[in-house]
Amino acid sequence: MHTTSAVPHIGRGTAHRAARSSAVRVAARGGFVARGVIYLLVGVLALRIAFGDSGEQADRGGALAELAARPFGNVLIWALGVGLAGMALWRLSEAGFGAAGPDGHKAGTRLLSLARFVFYAVVSLSVVSFAAGEKGSGSGSSDQQSRDATAQALGLPGGPWLVAAAGVGIALAGIWIAVRAVLRRFHKHLDRSGMSPRLRRGVDVLGISGGLARGGVFAVAGVFVVKAAVTYDPDRAKGMDDTLRSFADTSAGPWLLAAIAAGLALFGLFSFTMARWRNV
Repeated sequence: MHTTSAVPHIGRGTAHRAARSSAVRVAARGGFVARGVIYLLVGVLALRIAFGDSGEQADRGGALAELAARPFGNVLIWALGVGLAGMALWRLSEAGFGAAGPDGHKAGTRLLSLARFVFYAVVSLSVVSFAAGEKGSGSGSSDQQSRDATAQALGLPGGPWLVAAAGVGIALAGIWIAVRAVLRRFHKHLDRSGMSPRLRRGVDVLGISGGLARGGVFAVAGVFVVKAAVTYDPDRAKGMDDTLRSFADTSAGPWLLAAIAAGLALFGLFSFTMARWRNV
């Protein structure tokens, strides 16, 4: 009886050690590098749009297409897909066994990690599918994907309310991202003891400016989704590319888009610092 009852406990202990293993830590850091590459490329593409080049999409699909056109591009895309899969694996381990830090075992933290696991798993699958030759999956226009998803949701019972709720959720998520960046909440996730004062200041600049830009894009995208729900018009919903282009239509003109684009590129660099200094 004693031996039998100990088996589940041993299994849980083994799983917990696996979740805290060096392999999972390496997977997490690889995921931050992959995320950084994508945001850096999106920022560069958006800067090109701001200064008159409207050719490529400023979204994940555009970033993959940009890589595909480079020497060894497909190898790099495979590496991104594997890196994002590593990020998903790490988030799943956090959901199952808790994250690093004093709040890591709270139910809300673990649910957020589970949501992030689903997100990165989907993104990783799309990138790997693109690398495997299904070009329409990973490089599909984020704008068209957003319109298609909105049209399908609007056709459901209570569709406009569901779409409006999703839009409000996206907008609030953007505000949450921006506020956390301004408050430097990322400090609690970083091992700052090994950083020089100059490096700490640099990481703060990257984290705040990158978080503000990323949060702003999410918030504006959410507003467009709400507009699509109110007008019952899926064409009002915008993906990242159209959302970024909308900044150029404001009174600030292309300069606001350039500022947001630079912020997204800085968030990519911030992800690289997270790959090195994040407590995982």
